Amino acid sequence: MNLLKWIESWYKQQCNGDWEHNYGIKVGTLDNPGWMVDIDLIDTNLESKEFEKIKIIRSDNDWVHCFVTDNVFKGRGGAENLGEILNYFYKWVTS
Repeated sequence: MNLLKWIESWYKQQCNGDWEHNYGIKVGTLDNPGWMVDIDLIDTNLESKEFEKIKIIRSDNDWVHCFVTDNVFKGRGGAENLGEILNYFYKWVTS
């Protein structure tokens, strides 16, 4: 399964003429170095779905924190953990 194709499809499914003007997916970098992913959940079928926080610290460079706050899935991780963050989002959405 290609996570990038899957997240593209999930995003496209949310676009309804309104959602994409106010919400979306943001991927950026952190200065420690690392990744940040913010995915808006408002007006999606995930808006009220429970998410169990994930906090994994394997080393200073290999770590992942994922949580939902204010209707936003937030994933943070080390420089080589972007795929892992997206995979946790995928597993939550498809569970």
